[in-house]
Amino acid sequence: MNLKEWAAATGISYATARRRYESGTLPIPTYRIGRLIMVGDPVTATAAEARQTVVYARVSSADQKADLDRQVARVTVWATGQKLGVDRVVTEVGSALNGHRKKFLGLLRDPAVSTIVVEHRDRFARFGAEYVEAALAAQGRRLLVVDPAEVDDDLVRDVTEILTSLCARLYGRRAAANRARRAVEAATEASV
Repeated sequence: MNLKEWAAATGISYATARRRYESGTLPIPTYRIGRLIMVGDPVTATAAEARQTVVYARVSSADQKADLDRQVARVTVWATGQKLGVDRVVTEVGSALNGHRKKFLGLLRDPAVSTIVVEHRDRFARFGAEYVEAALAAQGRRLLVVDPAEVDDDLVRDVTEILTSLCARLYGRRAAANRARRAVEAATEASV
C-alpha cells in the first residue's frame, strides 16, 4: 500500500504522514519505487529470479503527466499484490504509434529485464503487441498486463491516429496538421 492509502486507513493526514516519512519517524518500514512511497517491507526477488521486473507507464501527451503517477501507483500495487518485486519504474510521454520511444526500446534491448508490467496492452504498443510478446517469450521474458481486457477504442480515432502518424512522417508535423484541417473542411463543405 502506498503512503497516502496508509495515512487514510490510520486516520492521519497525508501531510503529517509525509512529514514523518521525511523526518524518519514513521512507526512502520517504508521504501520508494520511483516517486511513489510504499509502506511495509519491500518484496524482493529470490535468487532464482535475480532478473529485473520493471513497471512501464506511458501517456500520450504532456498534459496527461498527472495520470502517470496514478498509473504507476495502480500497476505497482497490483505487482506487489502478485508478490513481484518491482526493481524499476519507467515512465514515458509519447504516442503508442511512435516506434522511436527511447525508454521503451531500452526495455526491449535490456536482457536483464525479465518481466515488464503494464496497465493496459495499449500502454505498451497500440498495434502489434502480440509480436512483441512473442519475441519476449522466445527470449524467456514476459509481458504482464494488469487489465487484459481490450480497451474499447473508437475505430475512427485509431484510423485518425494512424493517418496523422503517416502524414507526419511524410510531410512533417505542421504540414500534417494543415492537411488534416483542410480534409476536415472539405468533408464538412461536401456534407452541406
